[in-house]
Amino acid sequence: MLEIEVKVKVHDLKKTQKSLFSSGAELYRPKYFEENILYDFPEKKLTKSNQALRLRTIGKKNILTYKGEQRKSRKFKIRNEYETEVKDKNQLKKIISSLGFKQIFTYQKYRSEFRTKNLKIFLDETKAGKFIEFEGKREDIVRFTKKMGFSKKDFIKTDYITLLKEREI
Repeated sequence: MLEIEVKVKVHDLKKTQKSLFSSGAELYRPKYFEENILYDFPEKKLTKSNQALRLRTIGKKNILTYKGEQRKSRKFKIRNEYETEVKDKNQLKKIISSLGFKQIFTYQKYRSEFRTKNLKIFLDETKAGKFIEFEGKREDIVRFTKKMGFSKKDFIKTDYITLLKEREI
């Protein structure tokens, strides 16, 4: 599936939630905790080509995701993304390790999910800061973010791994 997304840094979660509701979004899933583990080959083949293999755990639910190379876009992160739910996290880790992958990065965040007719919207709290992430068609993202008072100048394509590593420096 083709994923088109963009983040915007926010400072006040309550104000941002109010803006989401007044702009027409509805709460889809209240705040929850998730852990994300990223894997790569020892020579960092995926990282070097801007791809990712991620295991996300939300409660007892485990989701394996492959994110393909990013397509060219100045303001949006666009890439193929494939994911599937996995029942046995420990067995999956053994499979991944047997295929030669190594765990390269782990991060956690709190996330709330919102929806509109055409968008998935995530309000994220990470050690790198608070962000709102929009997924959908470019024109729908631009239209909705404008309603919220954001412009394309506010858009961030950077992934959480890079944002977290930059914060550590």
